[in-house]
Amino acid sequence: QVQLVESGGGLVQAGGSLRLSCAASGRTFGTYALGWFRQAPGKEREFVATITWSGGTTYYADSVKGRFTISRDNAKNTVYLQMNSLKPEDTAVYYCAAANTLVVRTTTYDYDHWGQGTQVTVSS
Repeated sequence: QVQLVESGGGLVQAGGSLRLSCAASGRTFGTYALGWFRQAPGKEREFVATITWSGGTTYYADSVKGRFTISRDNAKNTVYLQMNSLKPEDTAVYYCAAANTLVVRTTTYDYDHWGQGTQVTVSS
């Protein structure tokens, strides 16, 4: 079992930056792919970014490519999402998730473990 706890959300103006963190505990963290998803009010949860267990492969949704960066520190059991040039449409609850896989996964069904989410609000 993997437990995930997100932090770092908040209110920021458009064009600003935030860094989300997700601390993991439980089973071997290093063998899991980790992802970030988000869910805006009235919308389905959507994929944002993912990183493989080694950190060697990352993949991003087109809507955040070039603005967001996912990284992980297996020694600290933590995954990060650096968000730059934020837009009002980035406003959502952001969730960290873990999947027992060695390859890139981008759908919610592929992820076995989820955090409780952290709110990100971008004002215009």
